[in-house]
Amino acid sequence: MGKWGRGVRIHIPTTPLSHAPVYLPPPYAKEFSAVTVRGAATPDAPRFDDTAREYDAVLVMSFGGPEGPDDVMPFLERVTHGRNIPRERLLEVAHHYDRFGGVSPINAQGRALIAALEAELRAHGPDLPVYFGNRNWRPLVADTVRQMRDAGVRRAIAFVTSGFSSYSGCRQYREDIVRALDAVPDAPEIDKIRVFFNHPGFIGPSVANLEAALEQVPVERRPAARVAFTAHSIPLTMAQGCTYEKQLAETARLVAEGAGRKGWNLVYQSRSGAPHMPWLEPDVLDYLKAAAAGGATDVVLAPLGFISDHMEVLFDLDVEARETAAELGLHLVRARTVGTAPAFVRMIRDLIVERRTERRTRPALGTLGAWQDICPSNCCPARPKPRAPAASSRPGV
Repeated sequence: MGKWGRGVRIHIPTTPLSHAPVYLPPPYAKEFSAVTVRGAATPDAPRFDDTAREYDAVLVMSFGGPEGPDDVMPFLERVTHGRNIPRERLLEVAHHYDRFGGVSPINAQGRALIAALEAELRAHGPDLPVYFGNRNWRPLVADTVRQMRDAGVRRAIAFVTSGFSSYSGCRQYREDIVRALDAVPDAPEIDKIRVFFNHPGFIGPSVANLEAALEQVPVERRPAARVAFTAHSIPLTMAQGCTYEKQLAETARLVAEGAGRKGWNLVYQSRSGAPHMPWLEPDVLDYLKAAAAGGATDVVLAPLGFISDHMEVLFDLDVEARETAAELGLHLVRARTVGTAPAFVRMIRDLIVERRTERRTRPALGTLGAWQDICPSNCCPARPKPRAPAASSRPGV
């Protein structure tokens, strides 16, 4: 039983690290603060918090990855725990890491983002310590929460390196933090920063990266170059319970319009799981084949669903997609991710300040508005009821 007493037991589906149920608070738990990472107690609870909150630390939470050859198989086994993935498939994926010395760059990229954020907070405030925690590899979030507790942290604000709403991109991170809080006695309270898919600090650097990529296409061919935004595919059953596709399409529209592009496509990459299970499509490799068959000569891929050039960008796009493009005679350019772009780092600081401000304004571009501060209890389930899928590209493109 968690620190909140008798609660609603949520059995997590067969996803990584789901060794035990997560206890969410019952609606009558008076000691529960609805603004924490645990989310709201009911589906219709308020989703925005206009109270100024005080924090004494920041938690940057990421997926995690191996940092040496000996880490690769234990990492993959941890990520796929409970999913009955054949060992042969894990060995196949392990070879992807072999190309890069058995090291995923994601942890180094997380530390670089933390260093940039620390500098931004020192220069402009609030001057808070920044902690690093992962879902799937060291430093694991439970160890980080324990470290924060021992340092005297009482309330922290969490930035998750995923800008879009889905079970695997938001709710599962919240569940992992909740599990860590329940495992650590006297753990600090933690709030989660809202998803930032349409924040100017994410859109601006993404526009600049697309423009820089387009400049690598010969000027005479540039108007006809195809632009495709990529994001991690997820199972259709998961997509039906969240606004992942809708948010991605809106972000792609904003970035394309910012770069002066009228035509674009949204495609998916990095799918896993059983072949018979439907995932979001089209797959990026199938898109390249269709583009070549349609007479395209140049394709720009912009990995909009990721914030750094980690393994799924470096292998799935820079290796597999580039090899496919070469076989098809396509000139392929891959846009950079936002990484540690100054505007993106300022965005993180602004989102921290936003939660520290009473009746704050919430910057957002486009038509969807600023996303919620507090996730409702039914937000982004792993296996929801079916609904119609969102459009994945502009009509006629």
